[in-house]
Amino acid sequence: MRKLLLIAAVLASGVAGVAERVEISWPTPNEAWARGRGYESWVQPTVSGEPTSGLWGSVRSNGMQFHEGLDIKPVSRDKRGEPLDRITAAMDGVVRNISTSPGASNYGRYIVIEHPGVTPAVYTLYAHLARIEPGIFEGASVKRGQVIATMGHSSSGNIPVDRAHLHFEIGLMLTQDFPSWYAWKKFGSPNQQGLWNGMNLMGIDPRDFLEKWRTRRVDSFDQYFARRDSAVRLRVVTTRVPDFIRRYPALLRKPIDGLVGGWEVQCDVTGLPFSWTPLSPMDVVGLRAGEVQILSVDSAALRNFRGKSLIRTRGGAPAPGSDLQTMLQLVFGLR
Repeated sequence: MRKLLLIAAVLASGVAGVAERVEISWPTPNEAWARGRGYESWVQPTVSGEPTSGLWGSVRSNGMQFHEGLDIKPVSRDKRGEPLDRITAAMDGVVRNISTSPGASNYGRYIVIEHPGVTPAVYTLYAHLARIEPGIFEGASVKRGQVIATMGHSSSGNIPVDRAHLHFEIGLMLTQDFPSWYAWKKFGSPNQQGLWNGMNLMGIDPRDFLEKWRTRRVDSFDQYFARRDSAVRLRVVTTRVPDFIRRYPALLRKPIDGLVGGWEVQCDVTGLPFSWTPLSPMDVVGLRAGEVQILSVDSAALRNFRGKSLIRTRGGAPAPGSDLQTMLQLVFGLR
């Protein structure tokens, strides 16, 4: 444990510093976003026809269904109506996962790229692909703007050709211990995507980040996360240093100094744990190991974001809802 704490402390020492401006580009040939046009000009709606249904957030089923990314429509098609748009890497990175089986998940054929050159090292995900570009393989390094695939409408569900699109995500991986959690849940089907299963990924709003980046309100992802609004603030009593914070030390609000007794964590409206403060053993005296305390809740923010269950009431007090419980299970190994 002391060795792990030392590693985390060394990582945390690099939290502070001047953030360099991220180099990022739109992942399709659609130039509407780059020209500053409204989302209606590039988004692909669902069957509802509502443009907002192709955006990130609680945008479907009257706000009760959460959508993790952006759906970007094609700008060119062949005579059969199939999209011809070439999909490009949004940033320099390393291909971590390629799923070539269209029926294996709702993502259809998809690619996940991790971006070690940015802080924190976010992933981008490109889904519903028709084809993967030759030479794109797991472990391959790719450059921003490099063609990685062709847009399509592949999925375990039924996406008609007229609603073909790229589903694009930016986010963080919750845990490297995902296989044990998946086995513990007994879903009854094999995990064919490994660590990069969609249940182990939590996305930010790509449109929100890109708009703030383009208007220079943020230059980097660490700046973006530092300015997130907190919807739930909680305390977890554990001596464990989750691999999540070892991989994303930029989310630490102060360095780890000595033994850890627990964590104070702030989560956004989706339950993504974006702000971490280590607690000393003295900070959690009298609390039991594994205890989770809800310290504060932005009830108005949660009412306006109904697609996630973060808080429920138990015995008159706030307690983790189902989606927040899942995050705690994955990140902290709570069972």
